[in-house]
Amino acid sequence: MQGTVYKSTGSWYTVKDEDGVFQNCRIKGKFRLQGIRSTNPVAVGDRVRFSLETIGDETVGNIEEIEPRKNYIVRKSVNLSKQTHIIAANIDQVFLLVTLENPRTYPAFIDRFLATAEAYAIPCVLLFNKIDVTGDAMEAEVDRMYRLYSDIGYTCLRISARTGERVEEVRQLMEGKTSLFAGHSGVGKSTLVNTIEPGLELRTSEISEQHRQGQHTTTFAEMYDLSFGAQIIDTPGIKGFGLVDMEPGEIGDYFPEFFELKAQCKFNNCLHLDEPSCAIKDAVGEGRIPQSRYRSYVQMVTGEEDTYRQDPFQET
Repeated sequence: MQGTVYKSTGSWYTVKDEDGVFQNCRIKGKFRLQGIRSTNPVAVGDRVRFSLETIGDETVGNIEEIEPRKNYIVRKSVNLSKQTHIIAANIDQVFLLVTLENPRTYPAFIDRFLATAEAYAIPCVLLFNKIDVTGDAMEAEVDRMYRLYSDIGYTCLRISARTGERVEEVRQLMEGKTSLFAGHSGVGKSTLVNTIEPGLELRTSEISEQHRQGQHTTTFAEMYDLSFGAQIIDTPGIKGFGLVDMEPGEIGDYFPEFFELKAQCKFNNCLHLDEPSCAIKDAVGEGRIPQSRYRSYVQMVTGEEDTYRQDPFQET
């Protein structure tokens, strides 16, 4: 039998078969020995082959094979740095929700996520959420970030998941596609999904007053079928984003504005760090590439972990 994984809880998987019936499945023991270093060898969105068996009064599915993936979003595991965690597979596009306060999303995190999406050729849309509660200073910051990423070529929208402002545009972008919603805890992923499809009634949570950050309300990634011919994958909040399987020499290719200029560098293998006659460094010095993007790039090339807290306005 064939099906698509709709939910993963680590050891059990909800799989929707070709007849639209949801089956409770697990992985056969030998499957874990096939050299898969991920903490979750089967991810939401995976297309799998499975068989059914009856145990007592219960029918249980055994996942025997993962079909080749079109793409996936992956990051280093938080507690097991040598292993990876596949957030979701077979995605048509990803929406990264960004808030500049409560909680703050820093450019270093955005840039790591965008580079990973670029590496697997997944289109990414930036949603600047909570515009209904931003003051004048924060609105100016949102405008600057909006222009920065729009100029690079990313689709950006200012929205309010709570009031529904411009949510219809998000809905239109989702039609006929499988979309992943990602971002820190508290940025409004579940609220946005509920606004787009109120019948789902996903659980939401208030921001922690003590730490001014979101509380995890989504424990496991889960896919939902929507009424307008789309699918959404809601994910747990991501605190950090470690890069996986990226060589220093290729990271610049996942920054579109770097890739556009790299042929003008003196050396073909230029890492855009200390090399002379570097077109990227020249563009940074002239203000054609934002310093925040260059700082993110250097951090990624040098292997620095995603702990850097960079103020969006700090350009020096």
